[in-house]
Amino acid sequence: MIQMFHVFKSFAANVPALEDITFRVEAGEFVTLTGPSGAGKTTLLRLLYAAEWPDRGNIIVNGRNLTRLARRRIPEFRRSLGMVFQDFKLLPTKTAFENVAFAQRVLAIPERDVRRRVVEVLKRMGIAHRKDALPQQLSGGEQQRVALARALVNEPALILADEPTGNMDDALAQEIMALLYEVNADGTTILIATHDRKLVASAPGHVLTLEHGHLLTS
Repeated sequence: MIQMFHVFKSFAANVPALEDITFRVEAGEFVTLTGPSGAGKTTLLRLLYAAEWPDRGNIIVNGRNLTRLARRRIPEFRRSLGMVFQDFKLLPTKTAFENVAFAQRVLAIPERDVRRRVVEVLKRMGIAHRKDALPQQLSGGEQQRVALARALVNEPALILADEPTGNMDDALAQEIMALLYEVNADGTTILIATHDRKLVASAPGHVLTLEHGHLLTS
């Protein structure tokens, strides 16, 4: 599902962001990527969805070697993933329903099927009753549920989540994590980056720890 082989990434001369990163994530795993702020977690995730390119090494995601992926193929590749972010990245002028439907409409899925699937996934996330609300009318927890619904609507085999509970209190964070555990139990591979030690301690699967760009465990 995910393989990194001896990956190096720097943003300035002699300032490495990631150094000699090698690890593997199997299909169906729940993997937690942790480490302090500035450890390289976000950079690693950005490499996995082709927002950045390594200086050296190979990255394989869903059977594709990203170091050989043509730029024009990036949008197509990203449609095979679900991505969840700390700041939600919802479209501010679109309702919860429309934010989730957008991910299907870019694939030219028939509108009847879009409506059915969006309603299904909003119900699963417990947010169907807020489908007509704009993002600014939703709480942080509700916005993250919409973001999760958007990530799930195309039924991806892999979800990447970058600090998805970073702006939430403990109770809301546990709710969002419970939803991710449920999705993983259905067979979706999940890689979540977080610096929250409580979440790391309670998460299933194995833990990858980054410190100053080095992978300490794999």
